[in-house]
Amino acid sequence: MIQTEICPELDSGNKEKIIRLETVSWGMYDWANSAFATVILTAIFSKYFAQVVAGGERGVEIFGINIHGAALWDFIVAIAMLIVAIISPILGAIADFSAKRRTFQIFFCYLGVIFSGLLFFVGAGDYLIGSLFFIFALIGFSASIVFNDSFLIQISTEKNIGRISSLGWGLGYIGGGLLLLINLIMLQFPNLIGLPKDYFTVQDCFLSVAMWWFIFSIPAFMFIKEKPIGSKLHEGESYRFPLIKSGVTTSISIGVKRLNHTFKSIKQHRELFKFLLAFLIYNDGIETVIIMASIFGAEVVKMDTGELILYFLMIQGIAFIGSIVFGHFADAAGKKTAIIISLIIWCFVSIWAYFLGIIWDMKTEYWILGMIAATVLGGSQAISRSFCGALTPHEKAAEFFGFYAISGRFATIFGPLIYGLIIHFTKSIQAGILSVIIFFIVGMLILFTVNEEKGVLEKNNS
Repeated sequence: MIQTEICPELDSGNKEKIIRLETVSWGMYDWANSAFATVILTAIFSKYFAQVVAGGERGVEIFGINIHGAALWDFIVAIAMLIVAIISPILGAIADFSAKRRTFQIFFCYLGVIFSGLLFFVGAGDYLIGSLFFIFALIGFSASIVFNDSFLIQISTEKNIGRISSLGWGLGYIGGGLLLLINLIMLQFPNLIGLPKDYFTVQDCFLSVAMWWFIFSIPAFMFIKEKPIGSKLHEGESYRFPLIKSGVTTSISIGVKRLNHTFKSIKQHRELFKFLLAFLIYNDGIETVIIMASIFGAEVVKMDTGELILYFLMIQGIAFIGSIVFGHFADAAGKKTAIIISLIIWCFVSIWAYFLGIIWDMKTEYWILGMIAATVLGGSQAISRSFCGALTPHEKAAEFFGFYAISGRFATIFGPLIYGLIIHFTKSIQAGILSVIIFFIVGMLILFTVNEEKGVLEKNNS
């Protein structure tokens, strides 16, 4: 039976209904926020920012230095992820103390929604305000996921955590893909909904993200009941935000203290720590590929916006199936084995991307590469999340998922930063693709040292 907060007087039939409702509602948040991941972070805004807002190959002048549009995109992603990496474990620690993970999730969700909507007003040359709006939107997106992920072990068991995590990723790919399809109709075929050609602009797509994210996040906030498992504060401490008074510490100082405590206690969870280190490194490669795929397709393969939307629709569909299949495979063969297989495939994809056009024309090969990458895209990340959940103590869910998030967000600092620097100095987007292979190989080598069974024992004995 999946663990959840259910009144004892309910009969078994009602229990199952509540359990399914919580599971689907949890997955619906992936459906909701994947609109941002798909439309803004990956498919449309990334290309729009690099080529239109930041001038493409012409670039922009910042402090007397000319920066390629694609390199500037990488740099602002790295800045946003640095901020998220710093605040995620602190926020997770505070949420564990206050048992208010849902409150934090709602705040950051709506922060992301508001600033995603504000991207509607960003036009050519508005790289400063565009960068600022995007950074706040990305912070909201990333931080809200920390708290949604922390509910995973509340609504699952060790036997089905892989399937439930993959369900969330699968719903995310469907939701993000469906909004992409709507955006394609808006931009290419407005006549299908009775509107004249060119009625919608690319900026309208960004506004659609805010609306989609807001509406479909509601089920998670309504139907998932948070268990009151918050840790106790020491006498005189508070997680509120008053002015500092004698004997009272602010929420930030408590978060820092808790973070320091976690660094010490994580020594008792060596396998989890090794996994987080491996995840930090190999996820660097995955996230870099994701945020650069649209720009690579536009500038190297010469695909237009319509072609790119169709390309990512294909990826969404295949990734959905891949996330479900990999979830079942991970539960049967082991999460570690499944992740390692996915990383080998990622290495192959990266090498082929560097030599793109070696067999057929670039576009044909890029479509084939997209199909291959999509099969492991959802699975590799969904299984990583479930692996973290399988090794995480229940009472430290938000705190430890903060560390999971910091691993993922630090990954999204170094990968884009290195890729951006390569673009800046070589003026070539294709030249940097081989850099991601290093992250896949090093992460895989560390993952080989993780003992999954020992990690579960460490969790149960904590």
